[in-house]
Amino acid sequence: MTSTLQQPTLTFEDVLVHVAERRQEFAEKKHVPRDMIEEFKQVGIYRSATPKQFGGDALPPSEFLRMIERISAVDASAGWVASFGSALIYLAALPLETQAELYKDGPDVVFAGGLFPVQPAERVAGGFDVKGQWKFSSGCKGADWLGVGIKGGAETAGKPRTALLRPADVEIVENWDVLGLSGTGSHDLKVDGVVVPEEWTFIRGGTPTVDEPLYRYPSIAYAAQVLAVVNLGVGRAALDFALEVGAGRTGITGAPKLADRAYYRIDIAKAEATLRSARAFFYEVTDEAYATVEAGDPVPHKLAALLRLASTHVVKAGAAATHTAFQLSGTGAIYDTSPMQRYLRESLVPPQHAFLGDGIYDSAGAVLMDIEPFPGFI
Repeated sequence: MTSTLQQPTLTFEDVLVHVAERRQEFAEKKHVPRDMIEEFKQVGIYRSATPKQFGGDALPPSEFLRMIERISAVDASAGWVASFGSALIYLAALPLETQAELYKDGPDVVFAGGLFPVQPAERVAGGFDVKGQWKFSSGCKGADWLGVGIKGGAETAGKPRTALLRPADVEIVENWDVLGLSGTGSHDLKVDGVVVPEEWTFIRGGTPTVDEPLYRYPSIAYAAQVLAVVNLGVGRAALDFALEVGAGRTGITGAPKLADRAYYRIDIAKAEATLRSARAFFYEVTDEAYATVEAGDPVPHKLAALLRLASTHVVKAGAAATHTAFQLSGTGAIYDTSPMQRYLRESLVPPQHAFLGDGIYDSAGAVLMDIEPFPGFI
């Protein structure tokens, strides 16, 4: 009798170990390789936002966000690329027939987009003639489908469309040379005249054709959340490292170990309280908003504004916690061999994202006081 040995099932914990082993490789290659993306697929990252009617999980946002937080605590670039498992919520605005074709080979679909600057696209026989160059396509080297932003018209109320293309129709311009998150592979996309049928375009944040709770959750707010939570993971990792270092060694001058110094204990405790408070606010409003859509009700504008506010707050809290941990860690933190170097560099990048800047405070405050925010905020 011949026995067939089954391959062991890959777990989420296994993936975290593999990310830790390969994070330097991601930084050096400036992208997360496809075999790592395949592991993300195996543990459900890239079916998290696939509609259940097409075999996906359509997870509640807080479940997905907690996965990204944990990956990001190990490696921020891997967390950022994994976070685009949420991007399929946008594709729920495609015609159902298009989505059926999109998921015909299974629900584990990787989508990456370079949406800006939005480019004009002439209507021609068969669809839109798409050409131009777009920036910041995180995860593009591991994607199954790529999206680029094209200008809309009267039929979209002026809102831009996203056109879907196969990677073979797109040139990746490798120009991602940055301070932090170098492993995200956020290169430019270049297209030289590809006709994309209208049914393979959608309005980002447009009305979904799928009737499931996840697709009634505010999509732009979710897009901000999945990026912000990366810094929550980085801040957690930085504080954990500072706690370990502080408890374990004396200074090179023979001075008392860091944990024996009042300023160290005080500042670590403050940073811990601030990060945990921001995290609690972040998940509280996430769960409140999802419970609202699960009940069949629309998310009120003020709650949607709180989602945006919590995202900006948590990304800055993560950066602040990391900066505090770096400052407290002494001269050891200035060496390239120190994990604190990596945490500091990574934490500086997410707050620079347009979805997470200081202007969000202004718009969130406007909504809370019944004043019109800038267009597209909610």
